[in-house]
Amino acid sequence: MSRLARRFLFLISAIVATLTAGTLGFTFIAHYPPFDAFYMALTTMTTVGYGEIHPLNHAGRVFNSFLIVFGVTTMFIAIGAMTQTIIEQELGNALEKRRNKRMIDKLKDHFIVCGFGRVGRGAASELQHAGVPFVVVDSNPERAERAMAAGMLAVAADSTRDETLLQLGIERARGLVAALSTDADNLFVLLSAKGLNPRIYVAARAAEESAEAKMRRAGADAVFAPYSITGHRLAQSLLRPHVLQFLDFTTKDIGMDVSIEQVRVSESSEVVAKTLKDLQVSREFGVIVMAIRKSDGQMLFNPPADTAVQGGDFLIVMGPMHNLRALESLVAAR
Repeated sequence: MSRLARRFLFLISAIVATLTAGTLGFTFIAHYPPFDAFYMALTTMTTVGYGEIHPLNHAGRVFNSFLIVFGVTTMFIAIGAMTQTIIEQELGNALEKRRNKRMIDKLKDHFIVCGFGRVGRGAASELQHAGVPFVVVDSNPERAERAMAAGMLAVAADSTRDETLLQLGIERARGLVAALSTDADNLFVLLSAKGLNPRIYVAARAAEESAEAKMRRAGADAVFAPYSITGHRLAQSLLRPHVLQFLDFTTKDIGMDVSIEQVRVSESSEVVAKTLKDLQVSREFGVIVMAIRKSDGQMLFNPPADTAVQGGDFLIVMGPMHNLRALESLVAAR
């Protein structure tokens, strides 16, 4: 239960308890009928002051004196607490928006996740696990709140509008995930993103198979159809369960510090023109070079030891995360 809900529940309980005590007091001490006792207690607590419905005896007036003190105090505290809560809520929202704006303005080479549904949540969770800067945007305020509750930077806005993408730093962004609910919206976001930043890498979600080709023609760098992928993996789990287990082992966070990464070789790195045998990657870093994507787009699977590493190549390597970071430092620029 949230702090606001707990405070509201406490105030309601205090008012109801005081009103109940007043009703019982007027009923048994002043011998009022139950409804008249409730009405008298209510007018006393709210300081309306219509006067005594029936003449009060000495004991009734003593009880009413205490009810005035405690009842009016309870009502004032309730009104003050609710006013404070509303002000804190509004001020907190304003401060949170300003803080998010400052953080977004500082982002560079970040990722933008458009949509925080089931697909968007999975993408954002993976980016959060990787420790890269990113921002989530969703038109549903509840989803944006859910993302912020998970420790993510999030904004409640319409990602199909150019103004929203510009506010999220699309011109400085490294990549964008289009995971909205409809293919039309994802296609619209794709076109807007490529128009504002032609160099940005866009990965889009496609619900229909026919939309996949359209998105690729529109400039999407990667298009994923969740239903098709799920069906493929279901079949793989039946035909090649151990292969699927290996892929899950290297691509999902299952409690082991082993993953597959791509490591770019800088043009000014000291390893340029050296062979894999010279680098001794397996012995020195404890990682396996599974493939090399050459700068011209050619993919070399299981490269031989005499393969020379060139600037702009991407090494597809597998191993413990800290070893991968050490290899990345080696092949970076001097």
